[in-house]
Amino acid sequence: MENAKWIERLNLIAYKINDLKYIIAIKNAFSMLLPVIITGAFATLFSNMVFDSTNGLAQFEALRFLEQMKPITQAINYATMNLMTIGAVFLIGIEVAKLNKVSDHFAGLLAVISYIATIPTAIEVLFEETPVPVTNVLSSNYTGSRGLFLGMFIAILSVELYTWLSKQEKLKISMPDTVPTNVSRGFSALIPTILTVSIIAAGAHLIYLITGLTLYDIIYTTIQSPLAKVVQGLPGILLLMFVSQIFWVIGIHGNQMIKPIREPILLAAIAENTAAFEAGKEVPHIINMPFWDMYMSMGGSGVTIGLLIAVFLVSKRADFKEIGKLSVGPGIFNINEPLIFGMPIMLNPIMAIPFILTPLVTGTIGYFATAIGFAGKAVVMVPWTTPPLISGYLATAGSLGAVATQLICIVVSALIYLPFVKASNRALAVDTETETETERNTEAATAVE
Repeated sequence: MENAKWIERLNLIAYKINDLKYIIAIKNAFSMLLPVIITGAFATLFSNMVFDSTNGLAQFEALRFLEQMKPITQAINYATMNLMTIGAVFLIGIEVAKLNKVSDHFAGLLAVISYIATIPTAIEVLFEETPVPVTNVLSSNYTGSRGLFLGMFIAILSVELYTWLSKQEKLKISMPDTVPTNVSRGFSALIPTILTVSIIAAGAHLIYLITGLTLYDIIYTTIQSPLAKVVQGLPGILLLMFVSQIFWVIGIHGNQMIKPIREPILLAAIAENTAAFEAGKEVPHIINMPFWDMYMSMGGSGVTIGLLIAVFLVSKRADFKEIGKLSVGPGIFNINEPLIFGMPIMLNPIMAIPFILTPLVTGTIGYFATAIGFAGKAVVMVPWTTPPLISGYLATAGSLGAVATQLICIVVSALIYLPFVKASNRALAVDTETETETERNTEAATAVE
């Protein structure tokens, strides 16, 4: 009874967190941004594995003409990966505006304008080893993945400020009824827009005058970089996975709960890996979004591809086998809700243990296999529904070591689940004996009567 109350309280807290306006906005925005990131990642994959004359198919004389296509994929990569923050700011602005019930598409544009007003538009470039200032440009540091946290903050702040100002009747410009609705709406938004952009730009400049640091420098060095170091380290990613699995076990979608923390950090990491790979530089990050999918979510949360294998190998339960058969198709594409809700895994003390433990073990295997160079680092953001082994090959741009590591992780996951599936067999036998004994006692009591 006490355990049920504890789970109920935890559920209540989790749902309240998940229903926070800004959490919803960020999750929705990154869900919409994902196709853009995947587009840029596959452009990089084709650029290096097909159109490159050094390592790709274009190195062969008969296919040398493919090299002429490389500028196309490079342009796509720049338009997607190098402008990731701009896209995120626009989408978060739209999502916050929807929740505030104001003009959402305009709010997305306003968020982008407000963000650009806070970042430097001058950089220094080296010309014959001499720094030369260049003005009226935007550095990819601000438009790419490194600007994500500042972008999210400014998007939320600008739309909230605009929403409040637009509700002030004194700031609205009233137009005659003969003026078209679109024109009237534009004038009504004029003063709130001017004030919103001006306040945010002035605030950013004031911070720079006081501290000598841009708002980007402050956010990146105090929040984004330290958080990235934690999440992109093995202990941090294992802790994040552990929290996700605990939520799953008590009946809450774990990935949705951790998404606002996981997505900005791990998507930024794969974006940096993709950029380094495209530029022919050393790939920096072992842990990123594809790493999570490749080694810690094969078959779905809990690496339940191993559970399916264990069920077909040793389960004597007809219900498990039927659920297993129904779950194979979705499981190949890393969708395991039929398995989680069908067995069920939630609130199941036997199956909860391997469900929590397995991704921690396979994630550790994947990390060390990559760290020693056996498996390649992920450089391409592939869809999370890409089947195991294929995902490892594509995400690492052709690393057979990554494929082998995934195969090892699948075998290990099955071995972890095996004893617990056997324990479920014994639990069923005990339950059956108890039911039979109860029926006998009932029949005996009926006969005596």
